[in-house]
Amino acid sequence: MKTKTIRQTVTFATTPAKLYALLFDSKKLTRMHGAPTVMTRRAKGKFTVFGGYCVGYNISLIENQKIEQAWHFNEAGWPDDYFSICSFNLVPASNGTKLVFIQKGVPETTYEDIKAGWKTYYWEPIRQYLER
Repeated sequence: MKTKTIRQTVTFATTPAKLYALLFDSKKLTRMHGAPTVMTRRAKGKFTVFGGYCVGYNISLIENQKIEQAWHFNEAGWPDDYFSICSFNLVPASNGTKLVFIQKGVPETTYEDIKAGWKTYYWEPIRQYLER
């Protein structure tokens, strides 16, 4: 299977600590996504996003700085029991927090949809939530 890497950088008007907390807040993420989300804040802890469309587990966590997780997408073209690795790096910036996101191992057949999905279903809802 051929894979690709997604790299996206987004700046949010908040502190790294608040963004880190938000990325693990099941209730707020559920409201933002409009679908059940269950997150856990411990290494090896499991999570589900978008009502089970995405499932995975935490690999390593550095509070307020970095989240590394394994993600599986229940999507056509995504192999069963296959996980890509997502890194959320939180960098303080003069205008808030720069999130440097890297997702390695995205099946080439799903690359464009997954890449667009992060912007539409994750970054924009987070931005809108923070601007309220």
